[in-house]
Amino acid sequence: MNISAEKNQLTLDFTPGLLERHRNLRDCITTGIYRRGLSTVAIDLNESPGNLSNQLSDESQRKFGVDDFEIYLEKSKDYTAIYYLIEKFLHKKDVDANATQAKLDALEQIQRLMKQAGLA
Repeated sequence: MNISAEKNQLTLDFTPGLLERHRNLRDCITTGIYRRGLSTVAIDLNESPGNLSNQLSDESQRKFGVDDFEIYLEKSKDYTAIYYLIEKFLHKKDVDANATQAKLDALEQIQRLMKQAGLA
């Protein structure tokens, strides 16, 4: 029997992360909407293209709402904005530290239970 390792080529991606490409969440959403087509998304959201454009701009008093964001996600299947939020809030060191501490606490509890059961 001949076993050979699968040959893979190392690829490097130098594309900046979402936090480097976008100023904020609205900018990330706006980029996705314009990439998909303002008119197409406006139809999905039951808005006029002009009104949607105003909602997405920095200057307007009327902002793109959470309900519209949900509809956009459902219709477009573009989850880039969610990945942006994950990258911004869930990849921080304090979150990692909290997760590590929770694992250590769970391990200590398991060790105590094993001792009580006479397994350690």
